[in-house]
Amino acid sequence: MKLETQVTGNIGMYYACYKLSCMGWNVMPTARNARGIDIIAYNKSGTKFIGVQVKSLTKRNPVPLGNSLEKIMGDFWLIINNVGKEPNVFVMFPEEIRNLAHRGEKNGIVSYWLQPTSYDSSNFKEAWHRIGFGHEHQE
Repeated sequence: MKLETQVTGNIGMYYACYKLSCMGWNVMPTARNARGIDIIAYNKSGTKFIGVQVKSLTKRNPVPLGNSLEKIMGDFWLIINNVGKEPNVFVMFPEEIRNLAHRGEKNGIVSYWLQPTSYDSSNFKEAWHRIGFGHEHQE
């Protein structure tokens, strides 16, 4: 069964919310039609806030980044592939996305992509520790 783009996005976002919640973060998905931050999370005491961008893919595909790297925002990026089966999560910082982005040009139109060989690495795979915990005793 082929998943629709919106369903794929929802699976990835809610999976990320689940994982972050298990780590002790209070998690709020943002408006789904808004560009930018997909999840806002804060710790138990409300002293630390993070913005998370989620990119969901059904397979180990390139991640489309748009026509500019200016829109790469947030504190963390979660690239989640294989959604709908056994999701793989790659935890990255925005500057890593910018540094590893591939620039493509077709018919004079520029687009940026993150290739699977750039994000599918042991440095990023299931590297939830990079985000930290929302529990008081682990901060």
